[in-house]
Amino acid sequence: MELILKQDVQNLGFKDDVVTVKAGYGRNFLIPQGFAHMATPTAKKILAENLKQRAFKEQKVVNEAKATAEALKALDIKITAKAGGEKLFGSVTNADIVTALEKEGQSIDRKFITSGIVKRTGKYSASIRLHRDVIVDLPYEILAEQEN
Repeated sequence: MELILKQDVQNLGFKDDVVTVKAGYGRNFLIPQGFAHMATPTAKKILAENLKQRAFKEQKVVNEAKATAEALKALDIKITAKAGGEKLFGSVTNADIVTALEKEGQSIDRKFITSGIVKRTGKYSASIRLHRDVIVDLPYEILAEQEN
């Protein structure tokens, strides 16, 4: 079953992609949730025309995303957390990375960050998707909080 996505669906595709999925997944989940609609020949023609008109605007967005990516690469992110030796009390998640980025003046939504849950001190890397064509790896370090 061919569908046109109305919005980004994780592990499937991005908005306005034509994807092929199993009939049950499309009919029972994607279409009722409003994530996609049927890819009829007329819908494909309308999509092609819309994409052609949007290409110029898209280039501006890609350039902004690349500028943000360069700014993120220049950052040195250090996150402090309570720890006993190497092991953290709790964990460091995407929300903690977003907080550290906001302190540096960069506003990124946490759903675009892929890092996993970290439970030890050390150096790690998070993947940030700024645009479908612009994905940047952000190195960060987790330090133990100093006792006063």
